[in-house]
Amino acid sequence: MKITYILYGIGLGLLLIVLKLIEYQFLVRMHTFEIYGALIAALFLGVGLWAGLQLTQKAPAPSVIVQGPPPFDADKVKALGITQREQEVLELITQGLSNQEIADRLFVSLNTVKTHSARLFEKLDVNSRTKAIHRAKELGVIRVN
Repeated sequence: MKITYILYGIGLGLLLIVLKLIEYQFLVRMHTFEIYGALIAALFLGVGLWAGLQLTQKAPAPSVIVQGPPPFDADKVKALGITQREQEVLELITQGLSNQEIADRLFVSLNTVKTHSARLFEKLDVNSRTKAIHRAKELGVIRVN
């Protein structure tokens, strides 16, 4: 009796598999265009993702940082009492930037840059930007290019 149930179950299972294959073939024949379209879309999606990743990769950062000569003589800067922010302002003045451009670079107000410049002029004992650059180079407060 058990063998009959088992054989009957296997027979129904095989019949179900045959019917599903027939249904699958019918489905494939009816929707061939859609299936091929989906395969081509998946292929282009894969190629697009790969190309996008390849084109947007950043170059690896160098693992070794090479430092050049120090930009200034720290002892002389300390002796003159020049602060780090005043030194930054002096470097930007040396590059030929206006007060407004310096303010934009350092994210401070125009009046703050003017205050730092005035204090620099006092500490360097000068009264103009050109003289400040010349005096700073003489003292070794900035690097001579």
